[in-house]
Amino acid sequence: MAELRTDRLTLRRWRDSDRAPWAAMNADPEVREHLGDPLTREQSDASVDLFRAEFDQRGHGWWAVEVRATGEFIGFAGLDRVDDGMPFTGVEIGWRLARPAWGHGYATEAARTVLAHGFDTLGLPEILAVTTAGNLRSRAVMHRIGMTHDPSADFDDPTAPEGPLRPNVLYRLARPTP
Repeated sequence: MAELRTDRLTLRRWRDSDRAPWAAMNADPEVREHLGDPLTREQSDASVDLFRAEFDQRGHGWWAVEVRATGEFIGFAGLDRVDDGMPFTGVEIGWRLARPAWGHGYATEAARTVLAHGFDTLGLPEILAVTTAGNLRSRAVMHRIGMTHDPSADFDDPTAPEGPLRPNVLYRLARPTP
């Protein structure tokens, strides 16, 4: 599926015009606070290329998110396989928005649509979410969309350096039964 829509948002395939605002987001230390160092333009562009390739391969992945009323690119949301080397497997939901888009309910709105797509269209039995223990904004979204924190599965991210990015939390949501 190439596009998902909500009342206020369009989740769509990436365009070349998304590269500059995506790079600006990835260079913003506040946006990257729970993700690691800011990215260079080259790293940011490479991530767009990867998102496109994975979407072509699987038919889902990370959608670019835009505000329907204005067409403004505000970030991404979607589903991806859990990275190799993690202490669990499955499909995880994620989102990242530019700072001006924070506090408007966009992450929750996009995440609910992505969950519905994952369960109803892709038939996933469960969707996971992972973030640093200190990422209270994302954890609040996880709660709002009905996910449950699984403290027994919290872990130290083996790819993160020692410090606040290493302790991670795991949230789960099973496909609703009819």
